[in-house]
Amino acid sequence: MIRLPEKLNILLLGSGGREHAIAAAIARSPRLDHLYIAPGNAGTAALGENIDIDPDNFGALKKIVLDKQIGMVVVGPELPLVHGIVDFFHEDDMLAHLPIIGPSGEGARLEGSKDYAKAFMQRHGIPTAAYQTFTRDNIDEGYRFIESLSAPYVLKADGLAAGKGVVILNSEAEAKAELAKMLGGKFGAAGSRVVIEQYLSGIECSVFVATDGTNYVLLPEAKDYKRIGEGDTGLNTGGMGAVSPVPFADSEFMRKVEERIVAPTVAGLAQENIDYRGFVFVGLMNVGGDPYVIEYNVRMGDPETEVVMPRIASDVVDMFEAMYMRTLDSYELKVHDGYTVTVMCVSEGYPEAYQKGFVMSGLEEAEAEGATLFHAGTAVKEGEIVTAGGRVICATSTAPTMQQALDKSFNAVAKINYQGKYYRRDIGKDLQ
Repeated sequence: MIRLPEKLNILLLGSGGREHAIAAAIARSPRLDHLYIAPGNAGTAALGENIDIDPDNFGALKKIVLDKQIGMVVVGPELPLVHGIVDFFHEDDMLAHLPIIGPSGEGARLEGSKDYAKAFMQRHGIPTAAYQTFTRDNIDEGYRFIESLSAPYVLKADGLAAGKGVVILNSEAEAKAELAKMLGGKFGAAGSRVVIEQYLSGIECSVFVATDGTNYVLLPEAKDYKRIGEGDTGLNTGGMGAVSPVPFADSEFMRKVEERIVAPTVAGLAQENIDYRGFVFVGLMNVGGDPYVIEYNVRMGDPETEVVMPRIASDVVDMFEAMYMRTLDSYELKVHDGYTVTVMCVSEGYPEAYQKGFVMSGLEEAEAEGATLFHAGTAVKEGEIVTAGGRVICATSTAPTMQQALDKSFNAVAKINYQGKYYRRDIGKDLQ
């Protein structure tokens, strides 16, 4: 079997908590030579060399790949994937041989267009909510479709809207008004088409799949907490915390997920000749014990990665190699026992307007509580770590029970200091 060199220089793209967690997993591999992160954050700087390049600047990335003799590229965020970075590499004579972990632009449409994803699910018999898609040209039909549904109403901008393009409303009048706003430019080009779908009542779960386009491996599942307020109230965020494993995702539920969703999804990709060597993140709703797909993402989730990656005991570089070489059927995934949880600290005002640049302290004291800190929105300024994003830093802990892990993370978070720190104190409570 053809293999990559035993030692590799690896380039990881991205700057968030997800990338810090992936970087930590890569750094554990004996196969790593040098790790570069573009652009990275204050946390990734301790694991490799940060390079101040936008992951969407493909030309600059090509130069780094050649200059640093990169042997593998791992794409963290969705934007470069949706913008076709994998195709850019495969079509460049100097880069075509280089392993890049992520789907082609066609595969990335599963996240880049909600209408495309829903149509894919329909073609392959994958359970999801009933839906229709509307534009400004047929907005009146959209109003009538809303009238045909019962509350609450789910409206989704078709394109990428930084996690803010999904709106759930309780009145028909509000739903119609929101449809007009979305098609009127509320989310820019992302909202030029709007998917309206049936509301599914249940509890959410995130399932992660590593695939080489034919074979797949189910990674540990997780549950994240999207709302800013305790008790799942307030605005949606990029995620305020996560727990893995998920108690309700027992063997029977996961059997249904694999049979009804994961296997048909991977088979559908192969059937449609879509080059997909990367991750599929399946956002699910457990409706009375039956799984329905809410959405696909074409990369690992955030903050779920911060609990999934620490649970993987086997070598992730070997997994990336198997994904690229299409030999994932020979890769053995090993997973740590116990519970892993993460609690996210955010900036005051997030997910709306917030200030950044505040000096952070207490990080060593937080890690002394037994937690691992993954930086999400941090930077180094004049030798000090400062806030640089809405989601700032999270504390991840592992223990035999969920409560023990939560105690470690909450104790760690209490030690972190910066102006305007906020976090949810009820992560995991609904699962106990």
